[in-house]
This record gives sequence, C-alpha cells and structure tokens, in this order.
Amino acid sequence: MRLLMLGGTGFVGSALVAEGVRRGWAVTMLNRGLHGDTPPGVRRLRGDRSAPDGLAELAGGEWDLVVDTWDGRPRAVLDAATLLRAARHYAYISSGSVYAPPVPSGVGEQAPVVMAEAGDTSDDDYPRCKAGGELAATEVFGDRALLVRAGLILGPGEDIGRLPWWLHRVARGGDVLAPGPADLPVQYVDVRDLAAWTLDRAAEGVGGAFNVISRSGHTTMGELLTGAVAATGSDARLRWTDPEPILAAGVVPWNDLPIWIPPGHEYRWLQERGVEKAYAAGLTCRPVAETIGDTWRWLRRVGAVPPRAGRPVRAAVGLDPEREAALLTTVR
Repeated sequence: MRLLMLGGTGFVGSALVAEGVRRGWAVTMLNRGLHGDTPPGVRRLRGDRSAPDGLAELAGGEWDLVVDTWDGRPRAVLDAATLLRAARHYAYISSGSVYAPPVPSGVGEQAPVVMAEAGDTSDDDYPRCKAGGELAATEVFGDRALLVRAGLILGPGEDIGRLPWWLHRVARGGDVLAPGPADLPVQYVDVRDLAAWTLDRAAEGVGGAFNVISRSGHTTMGELLTGAVAATGSDARLRWTDPEPILAAGVVPWNDLPIWIPPGHEYRWLQERGVEKAYAAGLTCRPVAETIGDTWRWLRRVGAVPPRAGRPVRAAVGLDPEREAALLTTVR
C-alpha cells in the first residue's frame, strides 16, 4: 500500500505514519519540514499548503491512500484532494465538533453539521473548517472519502496536554482535586487505535462519516485518575469533589480540569456520542490502563508536552496549583 500522509509530524499524523510503517507500507509524508524527524523508511517531501505552489512536490506521484489531518481553511483540503484525485481513497481526520448545536446526547453520524463551504478560505472557526474539509474531500472523492470524526484523543505523543497534565499533577503527590462523580463515564480514543482503524477501513475502501471514539464509559474519571496514581507510583490522595463547588469557584470543565465534563453541562455530549457504526466497522479500543501507562512512559522520556506542529501556541490546560489548593480548603 502506498500511503501519502499530508502532515505527519503532529500527534495524530505521527501515529498514522508509525502505523503505516509498522504494516510495511510505502509511506510518504508532505509537510513544511519544520517539525519532527523523518522516521526511518519514510520519504519526506517539502510543501507548505498555505503557499500557492505548496503542493508542487506531489506532481507526478502515485498513491493508493491519502490521509489528511488539516484543520485550517477548507480550500486547502479541496486543492489537495483535487490534485490527488487519482488515488484510490482519501481519509480525512475530522472531528465531532462538526455537529450543529444544540447537540443531543448519543448524536450519530446523520445529525446536522455546521454550515460550511468546501472552498472557504477562512480558518478562524474550527468546527466550520472541519465541516468544510469534509465537504471538500467528499466533493472530489465521493464515496471514496472516509470522514473520521474523532473526539477526545489520548495516548503517547499528545500535544494538547490533557492526560499529560493529570499525570504530572498526580505525580507531584499530595491532595489532588478529583472532579466527581468518580463513576462519570469518559469517552475517548487512543491515538493508536484511531490510526489503526483509519488505515484498516481506508485500505478496504470504506467511505462515509464515522464517530471514531470509544463507547461512553469505556473508562470513568475514577478509573482514569486511579490509573494515573498507579502508573506514576505517586502518593497522591484523590479528593473526590462534587461538581457544584468546583463550578461555583469558576473552574472551567475541559480546560481547567482536562477531560472532565460534568453531568448536565452543555458540552456533555462530547463524551456521549453514538458509536455503533464505528464499532460495527471494526473499531476496538485498548484498556485505559495501557493508554495511561504508555503515555506516562513517553512523558518521562520526552520531559514535556511538545508544541503543536504548525499551529499557534495555545494557553496551557490545567488548573493553577494555587487555585486548586484554595479550592481544596473549602471542601474539606
């Protein structure tokens, strides 16, 4: 299988490249060459998709499968797909963020998505960019386009820092503000399971949209945080706290306390999406302990969460230690 990876140095892209190499495929990646190393056995082409001639290096190339993780202006996806239309299949890594609000719990792939255009040249609205990217891939490839609507993605290499923040926080020990309830279902996908499923289905010629994420409750906040304690060998004490005092203190779910979205929150649907279609198409998700342990081993090796390749630096996730300590004194 001849795989062309557009990008390939970020979190998801690197996992897709690694999975292609593991399978013995002929892997080529196109990117600006500013981030990451070239894995052994991978051919690296230079190109900036924001430049007028940024795809020039692809001229004359032949590939069976193209995978695209682009999250900027949809026009870039349309240009790439048009140039590469001779490929057998085009897999676009999209997002559950494409669903039009208000989004119901259990949302499936047939639900309405935000208004977007395949030729849009703006890149200031993530949901619209991803929805436009889906339209662009489908406009050119039709049912040969696989739309991978990922959700919360965890695992080694994570460049946002959600699970890494919890691991570092737990590793520091002491009393840890643990947002409850402990049995709150968490829905996510390990980046390696996402990569394997994407390449499996694309190689088979499967098209259409899929919510590629675990079942809600594949793990819970309790399992996640106790797993972090076990993986780090920390003496941390998890102080389970109801959502009400946390929210009353102005703590922002998902950002201040990564991964956590309490019951009744307007974005709770992000961890309650319908996944029957993806599971019927062969999705399997590894145990959370494996994801936690492998992420901790990777963090200890690299030392810190890497910058997001090709993207603006974002504010760090996670609760400030002083705010956490202050809040803990009110819930004793």
